[in-house]
Amino acid sequence: MHFDLLCFSHLRWNFVFQRPNHLMARAARDRRVFYVEEPVVAGTAQPRLSAELRDGVTVLTPRLPEGVDATSQVEILRSLIDAWTRDHAIHRPVLWYYTPMALPWTAHIPAAAVVYDCMDHLAGFRGAPAGLLEQEARLIARADLLFTGGAQLHELKRQDHQDAHCFPSSVDAAHFGTARLSLEEPSDQAGLRHPRIGYAGVIDERIDLGLLDALAVAEPDWSIVLLGPVAKIDVADLPARPSIHALGMKAYGDLPAYLAGWDVAMMPFAHNEATAYISPTKTPEYLAAGLPVASTSIRDVVQPYGVEGLVEIGDGPEGFVAACRRALAADRSRLWQRADGFLATRSWDRTWDAIDRLVAAAVRRRGSDSVAAPVTRRPTQAVPVALSPSMSPIATGGIVSRSLED
Repeated sequence: MHFDLLCFSHLRWNFVFQRPNHLMARAARDRRVFYVEEPVVAGTAQPRLSAELRDGVTVLTPRLPEGVDATSQVEILRSLIDAWTRDHAIHRPVLWYYTPMALPWTAHIPAAAVVYDCMDHLAGFRGAPAGLLEQEARLIARADLLFTGGAQLHELKRQDHQDAHCFPSSVDAAHFGTARLSLEEPSDQAGLRHPRIGYAGVIDERIDLGLLDALAVAEPDWSIVLLGPVAKIDVADLPARPSIHALGMKAYGDLPAYLAGWDVAMMPFAHNEATAYISPTKTPEYLAAGLPVASTSIRDVVQPYGVEGLVEIGDGPEGFVAACRRALAADRSRLWQRADGFLATRSWDRTWDAIDRLVAAAVRRRGSDSVAAPVTRRPTQAVPVALSPSMSPIATGGIVSRSLED
């Protein structure tokens, strides 16, 4: 079934490559997909949408002037998206939400179906905006389908929606599986001694910095490698130990080369409100790369990965260090065999196929078979959208958390 898809997200497409990127890139194989980011305030005299084609997806970024009235935000953003849908003949698209904060300026759009892909419990994250829970309740009431990124989140959200489906973190096993081959060592990691214990992902309030420090103290001869941006915490708060190496954000395509040089992958998550419902995407990615894994007892890691013997679990400084030591001693050949059997059913392709069938059924239920016809896709240039002279430009509001990669 052919339909255009309008996706509204709190995550920048060019941030960490994660669930929205995987799913929307696959959706774009068969239809036009427009990925609308949160507004950017700065560097423009008039509100406009900039557009860029990435991975087959047209990424739209509202750009707004500085120093404007936030109370007009909904009106301006509505005008921008209305002009875009009109100019690009987007008729009754599927509206796909990662952020409920987009609802006030998009709820008026006639939709073939409405999807809420709830990948995180956003209200538990640092910096969550006022009104998030209220907007989420409105979105859930309007949605035809609700997807969740993990089992614990599904248990929470299925109470609110009769058509809620759990789609845990999946993996591009072929991509990460190249880490099992002989890859050229990245220059910024090549000189680090073994054993290497690594983490790849956003470093924010979900990371237990005390555990990193305890690991560095307990095993001073290990190299602790951190890949990813630091967000919502001060870089100065990272433990200043000679064995801790924060190498910064890396491109998705470069990750296997880094992981290939590790001996253990870790997930030193804190136990707090921000981690209560996470289902870390990195768990299957580490395993696909052939790495033994150590983690704290995040519930969606314990079940199924800990129960299946695929991840070593430990809490507190002593428990986490012990889990890392057990992972380091693991038999990799046996781990690969068990992990590969488990991951065979967890590909992003299979996940998208299942999701796509549910969305098509929702469209049919709405009686919207006359949605957009197939369109030959071409790169879209940045297009300024003129506003009525009576409209005043406004500043962005909403959730500006861009560090929700698990």
